[in-house]
Amino acid sequence: MTERQVLRIHCHLDDQGYDPELYERLIELLHDFTPRTQALPPADADCDVTGALRYFRTGPYGLAQLIRMRALALYGVATTIGSGPNRMLAAMAADATPPGEVTHLGPEPEAIAAFLRPRPVGALYGVGPAVATLLVRHGLHTVGAVADTPVGTLQRLLGRVQGRRLHERAHGLDDRPVTPLEPARSLGAEHSFAHDELDPHRHREAVLALSEHLGIRLRAEHRVARRLTLTVRYADRSTTSRGRALPEPTGHGPALTRAGYDLYASLGLQRARVRGIGLRAEELRPDAYATVQLSLDPADDRARRIESSADRARARFGETAVRPATLARR
Repeated sequence: MTERQVLRIHCHLDDQGYDPELYERLIELLHDFTPRTQALPPADADCDVTGALRYFRTGPYGLAQLIRMRALALYGVATTIGSGPNRMLAAMAADATPPGEVTHLGPEPEAIAAFLRPRPVGALYGVGPAVATLLVRHGLHTVGAVADTPVGTLQRLLGRVQGRRLHERAHGLDDRPVTPLEPARSLGAEHSFAHDELDPHRHREAVLALSEHLGIRLRAEHRVARRLTLTVRYADRSTTSRGRALPEPTGHGPALTRAGYDLYASLGLQRARVRGIGLRAEELRPDAYATVQLSLDPADDRARRIESSADRARARFGETAVRPATLARR
């Protein structure tokens, strides 16, 4: 039986300004290698290349190098690629890889153990800051220490399901399939800070600017979004994403901003060194099919009329002709 092989591809789109259309072209490029490609916006993708290796007559490392060279030659985009026998290991290999290079992790149990065991528990897929703190508090500093802990002990710490799942992942097990779905039609934008930004007020200003930009684009294209996703990129190149369905499909700037602020607040960032923030409007549909809930608030009706007038001014004089006062002061 052929060993499963998965690639995690991280596209360095921020190096030239984030472009969602460029990301979609890169996903199309990956489909040239395997139809089993799962887009992971805003800049990643997983590819199950198990069946593609024989076609291209190469191994996982060689195929990853071919993908890297084509992305660079055709689109000028550098990629960092991790290869492994499942999605978790491929993603962790990519996270441990220097920018623009390839790391291949073989399927041998000895190779997987040598890679996983020395790593801090926070590097294990699915272990967030709260779980990592709990594990460290109980003396479990590394993935190897977690792997050596009886599953019953982990279940008493984390609950039955999470404890067993953590035990399996500490041994390199992950049965999640690569789901070959096309990326949902969406609009995205990203703000990159000139330096690592710790000020939450500047973070919120970026969310406001991105919400305004997406709202303007949606209304100009007569579309509304059903879902919003916020991605925060940190100084160490790691990212955190939060998404949620909107109460109603909308392109209304204040509604997008409120949702963006809520997503940012849900991250609970404390003195985080933020390199960039991205916002994506997803599950788009024509605005003719949108339903707006009735409101008894005259302020909301007034805001929509003002927004419509501002859009007409922007159409004539440019997007920056009318801006929120907070952004105008900046």
